[in-house]
Amino acid sequence: MTDQEQLPMQGRRLFYGWYVVAATMMVMTVASGLGFYNLSVYLKAFVAHGGFSVSSASAATASFFIASGISGIGVAALIERYDIRWMLTAGALICSLAMFAAGYVTAPWQLYGFYILFGMGYSCCALIPGTTLVARWFVRRRSQALSIASTGLSLGGILLTPLSASMIERLGFDGAAPWLALILMLGIVPVSWLAIRPDPMSVGLGPDGDPIERDDLGAPLPADGVAFETAIRSRFFILITAAFIFAMMAQVGSIAHLFSLVAGRSNDSMAALAVAVMASASIIGRLVGGWALVHISSRGFVLALALGQGIALVLLALANGSMLLVVAALFGCTVGNLLMMQALLLAEAFGLKAYGRIFSLNQLFMVAGVASGPAVMGFLYENAGGYQASYLSMAAASMFALLLVAAAGPVRAPIESSK
Repeated sequence: MTDQEQLPMQGRRLFYGWYVVAATMMVMTVASGLGFYNLSVYLKAFVAHGGFSVSSASAATASFFIASGISGIGVAALIERYDIRWMLTAGALICSLAMFAAGYVTAPWQLYGFYILFGMGYSCCALIPGTTLVARWFVRRRSQALSIASTGLSLGGILLTPLSASMIERLGFDGAAPWLALILMLGIVPVSWLAIRPDPMSVGLGPDGDPIERDDLGAPLPADGVAFETAIRSRFFILITAAFIFAMMAQVGSIAHLFSLVAGRSNDSMAALAVAVMASASIIGRLVGGWALVHISSRGFVLALALGQGIALVLLALANGSMLLVVAALFGCTVGNLLMMQALLLAEAFGLKAYGRIFSLNQLFMVAGVASGPAVMGFLYENAGGYQASYLSMAAASMFALLLVAAAGPVRAPIESSK
């Protein structure tokens, strides 16, 4: 039975793309909760249970980002040719195998092997396939769909990361690892095959539930958009990518040091609350942003986000007491939206013809910002007089990102149609 035969009533009910969005949100929740947001938990576990030093475990963590960025190029190429559900399944399997073996890591080469394998699996079931799915299913309501799907990134950190930390504390890393591996498999694979469909054409519809556009011979038209080689040489791609390197360096570095900043100016309880406020505000801000983008330009919204992040980081550099919670909420509103806007800007500018490969290359360059942010903040903290100088420097990076977005020019419709 085909997907179209399995869903005969979909055209008269809620557009099936929204079910895909919900399933994608769940996949991202599991992948991010046990992947990106859990990296600090794994670092602590390898130090406490594996006998590694903090410096060696921290250095190995960087290989996760490098492996994820490089393998993402291959992931993007594969999902253009094959059913995306196979890639999600492969990612879950690779992550599960790495996690199952984590409890047996005793040597440095095994530690690096864990992070490299886990990073490769993460690239198969996180942002690249998730945003590609949403971009295929929606055009007019893409911003709202992306905002809902990418909420899973924050939910993972809120729901699964504390659970993982508790399991490792109670069972030890070797005892918790098989259960975490099982959660990865059950949280991604069944959802992928039961609810996700690779594109709207598989259920007999076009994006947003519209009829499929066909050529004069009745064959479905291929996806419109700009060729990969043309897109990556454009001023827009180069400057937007550079802008997000600086924006994400400021964001990730500031998030990594937020607990320490607030704890130093208040106490650990206030610091934990500040992190929770920031995470909650990122979810609310992303959902509000998805709705607002129906009415305003995406480029203007990114300019406002970069400005807002810069202001929030200046205030974090100067704030004390309960005001830190207010500023953490302001910062959180920019956190979720900036991550979402990378995918949205590239889809709007270059269409779907080579979207996966364009986005994956953008993400590869993002490794420079994501991996360097915490290190730059730590260096400035130790050598430039504490967190005030560190956060002011990250505010300057956000302002530089704003200038790069402005210089990139307007988001244009695809200039080259698929032949």
